Amino acid sequence: MSIKPRLFSTIQCLRHENPLGLPRSGAPPQLPRMQRGLPTKRPLPSVRKTIAVSSAKGGVGKSTIAVNLALAFARLGHRTGILDTDIFGPSIPTLLSLNGQEPRLSGNNQLLPIVNYGVKSMSMGYLVGEDKPVVWRGLMVMKALQQLLWEVEWGGLDILVMDLPPGTGDTQLTITQQVVLDGAIVVSTPQDIALRDAVKGVEMMRKVDVPLLGMVQNMSVFICPKCNHSTHIFGSEGVAHACSKHDVPFLGDIPLHASICDDADRGKPTVVAEPASGRAQAFMAIAERIAKDVKL
Repeated sequence: MSIKPRLFSTIQCLRHENPLGLPRSGAPPQLPRMQRGLPTKRPLPSVRKTIAVSSAKGGVGKSTIAVNLALAFARLGHRTGILDTDIFGPSIPTLLSLNGQEPRLSGNNQLLPIVNYGVKSMSMGYLVGEDKPVVWRGLMVMKALQQLLWEVEWGGLDILVMDLPPGTGDTQLTITQQVVLDGAIVVSTPQDIALRDAVKGVEMMRKVDVPLLGMVQNMSVFICPKCNHSTHIFGSEGVAHACSKHDVPFLGDIPLHASICDDADRGKPTVVAEPASGRAQAFMAIAERIAKDVKL
């Protein structure tokens, strides 16, 4: 069986200045190195509004919420994209049923997003094999992030959703210091151990002067499909209390439901798979509020 050659390689061309191995002829000039102080924030080319979805802790369903919000924006009629900024653990290809796809290059040697369900997407997961780990040190990771930020040809978007990796480290700091963000959303479950890290994410956004659109409480309540009894497995109103305490808007609840997980695993998120369900309507309501807050 013949193997189709890749357009470019992240294995054969591991240079600090070009870790994704993109052709350099005709590419935009390299960003100047930071001399002193903080870098200047710039809007992403051809993108009207950019929002970040953060959690500061893994395992709270941030990527599932990010992709469903992007799909909700698209259903509202907005030209929408999603950028997966998690270099080590990209999730967007799986969530959009795009595993194995490879982005093509524009005439300017920029990456062209891959589209599904009406949403444009870019992810490190498209540039390496599905089961291949990214075993890079910090300098390579940061340069790859720069290329994902500035060398993607979005072709005109009303809104771009950035799915941030967990934590409050280099990736988050690079994005918040270099990109003009119209707002950030922090996702958490109601339990205290997740909220402690979520509050750190809130405080980080404040420290770097990113507007806080609010917090989303994921896995808020489980409703038994047989008896309709509701159970707050992770607590009831932890995120709402944290929002009140830290003066952050509360954007809404996403229930704990097996279908949300199943929809995500099969690459057809709930907003697309079950648009009439209460679960999808919860995502739509949050998206509508965000669109109003950022004046989309």
